[in-house]
Amino acid sequence: MKAIAWLTPAPILLLFFCNSLYAQQPSGTGIQENEKPTLTLAALYSNNVNYYGQSTAERLPYVLANATLRLPSGLYFSAGGYQLLNVGGGLSETDLGLGYDHDFNEHFSAGLAYTRSFFPKNSPLLQASNPNNISLSSSYNWAWSKSVLSADYAFGEENDLFLTITQSKDIELGTLFSSEDMISVEPAIEFVGGTQHFLTTYQREKEKRNNGKGQGSNKPATETITESHTSFNMLSYNFRIPVSYSRASYMAEAGYQFSVIGRDAATETKRYQHYLNLAFYYQF
Repeated sequence: MKAIAWLTPAPILLLFFCNSLYAQQPSGTGIQENEKPTLTLAALYSNNVNYYGQSTAERLPYVLANATLRLPSGLYFSAGGYQLLNVGGGLSETDLGLGYDHDFNEHFSAGLAYTRSFFPKNSPLLQASNPNNISLSSSYNWAWSKSVLSADYAFGEENDLFLTITQSKDIELGTLFSSEDMISVEPAIEFVGGTQHFLTTYQREKEKRNNGKGQGSNKPATETITESHTSFNMLSYNFRIPVSYSRASYMAEAGYQFSVIGRDAATETKRYQHYLNLAFYYQF
């Protein structure tokens, strides 16, 4: 099964993103791709929004729901949305996606996807200014690990390019209750480079919200606003440890991510970030 497990890119924030979104295919006795259409439902909780290893100064925990219909040809359609738990109102984001994956052989595969996200006005999310995302990815399974190279072009009010290199190793730890289940862990290290034009809009909207507080006060916000970089820089170095339990039709996963923000990345947060994710996937 291929499922959105980390909201960095393909980014929907995840997101995303997304992801930006991140793909995983359990081996062994876990969920496998079929020669017929499959529908995968996913639910995920995270203790903070994660945009290519970056987040806002305010912690934004959220819950996410996603549905993906995958055809045997490799074409798939997805729809989802998530709610920030400390922000009231309606949904914090909804998205629609279209993509295509192709396995060239047992080692090499590639994919192309487009995601359109919808954000409410004055969204506190970093990626709200770029609701469109085109993602191109390729992966190679070596005998000892898996290498993934992905490129994401996010555009809207701003235009940003992200490149991500991921090296991971799927380790099967054995069964738990019977021979039909599997426990596995896939530690990964990820290097993310990109532009940061999206910060321009984020900082401008944040300043408007701050100025709007306090019975019509027009005093400027007191915090320092960081200027966004227009050049391509290393944004983050991410270390992930997801642990999953899978059976024939479902998978539960708990993951921890430690991110180190790049030295040249413009950020208002600490240079070290921690993320905890809990996810459940069911495939029909």
